[in-house]
Amino acid sequence: MSNRARAFQPMSIADFFAYRGEEGVRYELVDGVLVRAMTGASQRHDLVLVNILASLHSKLRGSPCRVSTDDLAIVVSNGNVRRPDVSVSCGKLDDRAQQLSDPRMVAEVLSPSTRGIDLVRKLEEYKSVPGLACILLVEPDAPHALLWRREGAGWALEEVQGLEGGFDLPEIASSLTMAELYDRLTFPAESEAANG
Repeated sequence: MSNRARAFQPMSIADFFAYRGEEGVRYELVDGVLVRAMTGASQRHDLVLVNILASLHSKLRGSPCRVSTDDLAIVVSNGNVRRPDVSVSCGKLDDRAQQLSDPRMVAEVLSPSTRGIDLVRKLEEYKSVPGLACILLVEPDAPHALLWRREGAGWALEEVQGLEGGFDLPEIASSLTMAELYDRLTFPAESEAANG
């Protein structure tokens, strides 16, 4: 075994949460390695994210559930620490904790740089979190969203395309429509129809 291989010590979850790093930089813990979380999203990506946050925040007011940004982390079963774009938790509020202890829903807005990870690896990691009931994956460039919902011992997929329809979310006593997800956004087909 080389000296380099012996020198690598995976970071523990406790060390991850104690690590302060650079000001304003978010990290995830992946296979024991500190990884910078994505930054520099497009305005379109950011608007979809804000739409999800705003809709859920408004609808969850007064309920035991609350919406969070990617400032709060979720520990998944393989020991990785992820920061979903949006999450909803319904457990007791621990206002000093850096992680969610009872996440019920997570949402990721897909981007070219993280798409493969979000649709495969992170999806499977999120599915391993006990109590997590819904995983929403949203395309920013087309009105298209996928919702994975826990059903018994497995998961069922719901898919919605277009600006009609949406998702009932009884797991958090809420819902999201496609019109809410894509509020203030236009798409090429709409622009062409308006100009034609």
